[in-house]
Amino acid sequence: MSFRARLTLVAAAAVALAIVIASVVVYIVVRGQLRGSVDSGLRTRADEIAHMPPDDVGRALFGLRPELGEATVYPQVVQADGGVFRPRGQPFPLPVDKHVLSTAKSGKGEFLTDAHTRETHIRVLTFGYAPGVAVQVARPLTEVDHSLARIRLYLILIAAGGIAIAAGLGLAVSRAALAPVRRLTETTERVTETGDLSERIDASGQDELSRLAGSFNTMLGALEESSRAQRQLVADASHELRTPLTSLRTNIEVLARGNELPAGERERLLDDVVEQTGEMTALIAELIELARGQRQDERAEEVRLDLIAADAVDRTRRNRPAVTFTTDLEESVVHGAPSTIERAVSNLLDNAAKWSPPGGEIEVAVREGEVTVRDHGPGIAEEDLPYVFDRFYRASAARGLPGSGLGLAIVKQVAEAHGGTVAAERPEGGGTRMRLRLNGRGSS
Repeated sequence: MSFRARLTLVAAAAVALAIVIASVVVYIVVRGQLRGSVDSGLRTRADEIAHMPPDDVGRALFGLRPELGEATVYPQVVQADGGVFRPRGQPFPLPVDKHVLSTAKSGKGEFLTDAHTRETHIRVLTFGYAPGVAVQVARPLTEVDHSLARIRLYLILIAAGGIAIAAGLGLAVSRAALAPVRRLTETTERVTETGDLSERIDASGQDELSRLAGSFNTMLGALEESSRAQRQLVADASHELRTPLTSLRTNIEVLARGNELPAGERERLLDDVVEQTGEMTALIAELIELARGQRQDERAEEVRLDLIAADAVDRTRRNRPAVTFTTDLEESVVHGAPSTIERAVSNLLDNAAKWSPPGGEIEVAVREGEVTVRDHGPGIAEEDLPYVFDRFYRASAARGLPGSGLGLAIVKQVAEAHGGTVAAERPEGGGTRMRLRLNGRGSS
């Protein structure tokens, strides 16, 4: 059974239950009103009889006539010994049981009962008139029963019609309510069949289904951007790998000629092969790092940013002995993955060391969740500033230097994954200042 059918069935069942309950309540109220008028009429007659002198009771009792518009009232006198007196010509006796005899014996109290006599449904009021005597007055309930039967029929017909209408309206309402779900399903099926992530759903409105459509559009947008970035990464990687692979293949083919090469040329080619292999290894490692996107395989924790920066400076100082590092590291705590933060800081230091002249100074500072790295190299050209954190981007001045153009892109990725930012500046006095800010708690 489809969801729309289930929704229609539930709506129809709810309306049907409401109609049935309302019909039962209406029937009970109307029945009480109709029978209440009969009981009221019987009590009125009983009060009249109860206040009559004994000499007038018999004459008045046996001469009862209905008022205009009233139903016929049937009287009967019951004695404590079981004797019964009723008007001559009355078509049926009224039922007498021990409760009636008890009332006659005491001459007090009254009660109402339903009875059937000669297939006639009657309402009987019995009351004590005097010690040893009780009086019964009865009215037929034929008209009341006929009215209630018609009311039952009408209510059944109304309930059946209401249920049918409720089913139709439930179908129409479910169709309208589930229209966004149907569009969502159709879009999902089209995306599955075509792989086109540019599909979107109309998400106007503020209800839950509109919010679901909006969330689905957001998810499609994220998937589309991820797919675009993945294709771009593959295209850029293919482009960047083509040149070193071609060069590496050429060198290997030349080396394969064996003894045709002079010894010095052979050694130079071998050095080139080793260097190119190292560059490709570094490039592939950085590509793997970028391919992880913003996924955090490592569990985030409280990290001392100043200690990470100090360790990174020590490593870079060993690897780049030609430059000098000065540090100003204040205690600063951030929340994140230690290894990825360490990689970002190391990339900033390597980039600064690469651009620093021999004997140049690199200033490293940590303060309130921010790492600042300042070098005194040639600096970044104004036209290159907006692109230095793009993947594989290399300024014209850097074309002859080793590197893949991925180091700063990884820094940007780490910053965004930790809710932070990274920026490149042209400070006074030349060189470059890099600011890596992470979402942290500042100094402690």
